[in-house]
Amino acid sequence: MASSNNFTEGNITKKLVTFMLPILASLILQAMYGAVDTLVVGKFGSDVGLSGVSTGSSIVMFVTFTVAAFCSAVMIQIARYLGEKKEERIGKVIGGAVCFFIVFSIILTIILLVFARPIAVLMQSPKEALDKTVTYIKICGIGMIFIVFYNVISSIFRGLGNSKLPLLFVGISCVVNIVLDLIFVIIFKLDVAGAALATVIAQTVSVILSIIIILKQKLPFTITLKDFRFNKEVLLFTKIGFPIALQEILTNLSFAALLAFINKLGLEQSSGYGIANKLVSFAMLIPSALMQSMASFVGQNIGADKLDRAKKAMYTGMILGSFVGVFIFIGLIFFGKEVSMIFTDNQSYAFESGEYLKGFALEVILTSVLFSYMGYFSGQGKTMFVMIQGLAQTFLVRLPMSYIMSIRPNPSLTLIGLAGPSATIFGILTNLIYYIIINNKKKVKEIIID
Repeated sequence: MASSNNFTEGNITKKLVTFMLPILASLILQAMYGAVDTLVVGKFGSDVGLSGVSTGSSIVMFVTFTVAAFCSAVMIQIARYLGEKKEERIGKVIGGAVCFFIVFSIILTIILLVFARPIAVLMQSPKEALDKTVTYIKICGIGMIFIVFYNVISSIFRGLGNSKLPLLFVGISCVVNIVLDLIFVIIFKLDVAGAALATVIAQTVSVILSIIIILKQKLPFTITLKDFRFNKEVLLFTKIGFPIALQEILTNLSFAALLAFINKLGLEQSSGYGIANKLVSFAMLIPSALMQSMASFVGQNIGADKLDRAKKAMYTGMILGSFVGVFIFIGLIFFGKEVSMIFTDNQSYAFESGEYLKGFALEVILTSVLFSYMGYFSGQGKTMFVMIQGLAQTFLVRLPMSYIMSIRPNPSLTLIGLAGPSATIFGILTNLIYYIIINNKKKVKEIIID
């Protein structure tokens, strides 16, 4: 196994970028699941199937993001123990995580199988695409345990400072998914069901191969059968992970509500927004990779009592992410419709997608600043604040603004798209105020001690 990164020493920019790039590549490949499903069904399936995949994959990604958020707590806990030189506790974290997430995945599977139709109806899936949406959700629900454990395995290695093995795992899965999408949709004409089957089988292959690869590695910690139980480490990482997961759930529910608002506008807007969401998922990968990297980086340095180095990492992340975000912003503003044509030959769908992207585009710059803050606070274990600020920007800004824009006469997806950047600006200001407050408290304590 590639040696774990020590983030407490050396050049911050070099170490952050080196660790972040494999995470970014992994996220790109992971995002290709839904994108490839949409692309193949949009090109070779039915128009109704495209709407079904758009809504269904949004629901499945909502579940996946929630799982990934919970798994990030495992990553943070492992990173902290590395920084504190407590490697003997890592095996207990992993053993407890395996037990916890087995139960968690079973519960998710039951929910998706039993409530697939009510969920699709709640999402205001167009009537003509409802059955297709339900089919996609149910098939992906069957393979939920593999989706969960890909994220668990990846979080363990990122916590150890190794972001290359997760890239290998998702790379294998993505190749399998693309091949099976083409076979099931083009050759066997399975439409939405084929896209969902391809996703589940690809995740299964990825997890099985990743376990085989892991068993052949020399790990920097020991783990025994006694570690595989609900131990006190489970309480620790759930305490960190619950606020993150709850925030992810409620934030994604707000996006689900946004999808429901847009679905009411008609099939063109629904499909256009679905295509835009695939492009947005790629555009937002750099901030997402930045936040994951930041949490692990800060976790190690907090464990090693190097707070100043953690702050410098946060500033570095903001600069790097914003710089790249400018170029993505320009691309979305001027070429949104043209890029959307990759996913469909329907000019109306591509136009609506481009309209949404014009409003959303500024988000790709702002989110790098916001996510750097969030990664910094998460790495310190301040996940309760991360949750509160996330909910505040979602329910005080993004959701109300989206609804108001959707019920205006002749509603525009561009105006609806503006809700994202508006909420992020609110989030940045909230995080800045909190950052100033906690730093002033620290200075006061130092003065009192002196």
